Amino acid sequence: MNEPTVRVLVVDDHPIVRDGVSLALGNASWITVSGYASSGRDAISETERLVPDVVLLDLRLPDMLAPEVVRELRTRVPGVKVVIFTAYPEHAALEDALSAGAHAVVVKDAERSDLVDVVRRVHAGERVVRTSPDNLLSALLNRKLKDSGLTRREYEILRRVAMGETNQEIADVLGLTRNTVKTYIQRTLEKLGARNRVEALARASERGIL
Repeated sequence: MNEPTVRVLVVDDHPIVRDGVSLALGNASWITVSGYASSGRDAISETERLVPDVVLLDLRLPDMLAPEVVRELRTRVPGVKVVIFTAYPEHAALEDALSAGAHAVVVKDAERSDLVDVVRRVHAGERVVRTSPDNLLSALLNRKLKDSGLTRREYEILRRVAMGETNQEIADVLGLTRNTVKTYIQRTLEKLGARNRVEALARASERGIL
């Protein structure tokens, strides 16, 4: 049977990357690229519309954090498998993406055959993660936080700010008072040398924390 059996949605905001991935996957007769998306919101809507077997998701998207996209994809289309595709294998957000339900991580400079193999294994039900979120990735995140002088609690609150949660929502989830959350955020701004939340998120992103 020559008809492709695994449908893949490619999500990346760079057309050249999308084209390259399509060529790589096109070498396998059993894979078909069912569609493309260039943002997190597009990825969610296209996944709901096309219901692909596998979503190849860029870690850094212009409008949403990858972990947030993974959670939405897994909630709206529970059977979909998500493979994180990134040029930043040490990025701290990988830990959250894996915790959110991503099934694999592939580095963008991987061999074409490796990419195809990961799609095959993930579709078969495997979780292709060479470094568990509990060891190397956590160590990388801890190192980045230490370099910036941030605590794990400050990072957790900053991550929730990036996801659009209000101070009260963060307080409710973490079991803190609203004033305590406000204090944590102010302390985080000072450590990052930022004047406001937008600037803090930008600096955290530059440092690979978000």
